[in-house]
Amino acid sequence: MGERINEDSGCHGSGPAARWAGKTSAADLSEIRAIVDDPMIPRSGIRLNPRLYILTPEVSGAVTLSGQLAEIFGVVDVAAVLLRLHDADERSLINAVKAAAPGVQGAGAALLVDGRPDIVARARADGTHLAGPAALQAAIRTLKPNYIAGAGSLRTRHDAMVAAEAGADYVMFGEPDAVGHHPSPDAVIERVAWWAEVFEIPCVGYATALGDITPLVAAGADFVAVGDALFDDPRGLKAAAAEAAARLTLAETTT
Repeated sequence: MGERINEDSGCHGSGPAARWAGKTSAADLSEIRAIVDDPMIPRSGIRLNPRLYILTPEVSGAVTLSGQLAEIFGVVDVAAVLLRLHDADERSLINAVKAAAPGVQGAGAALLVDGRPDIVARARADGTHLAGPAALQAAIRTLKPNYIAGAGSLRTRHDAMVAAEAGADYVMFGEPDAVGHHPSPDAVIERVAWWAEVFEIPCVGYATALGDITPLVAAGADFVAVGDALFDDPRGLKAAAAEAAARLTLAETTT
């Protein structure tokens, strides 16, 4: 059973619109977000269809994973792939990332490494995803301006605003923690809706099931993250990816 995200108060943060390094989709998103200069003004009525953000299963090598990702890329537009790696020596981790990079980047998606900012450059990844504002603050100077720095494990509103002020390229709400616990879908939707209403930095909403994609899109998520719901679907990856693609499509592109 998921735990709720804590509520708290704090001053409003601000920050630049995210530019996911070298990715056309991110540049387009940044341009649209820049229409509103003041992050305290509600967002422009212009909206893009959210894109998919994939969290992979934990892997020790990338051969099988590359084939699985190719299946997904053939069905749905993917913005980013977060590569989650089994603990191993540094050289093995770098080699695993290098093996995955051509397929992911060749499909137009950003390849992010989970929690390992120290290997991003050598592994030819596009950036990293960091757990909590403290980890982001510790790594941000080594990543900017060449690499993406995303922030997750944001359990309170204050955590999210601190991450934004530190320079996060995006904030993620709802992903599972190290032992698999995650906030309730209702809590994630509430947090995404709050962020989308106030802030310009893109937010990623994590969907624990494919059915959660639709309300996250309605709440204003810029990207929707899917992990086990995609890879563990008994229908297979292609069918699951096709459903994700359908749910990501907005009925209307203006509000």
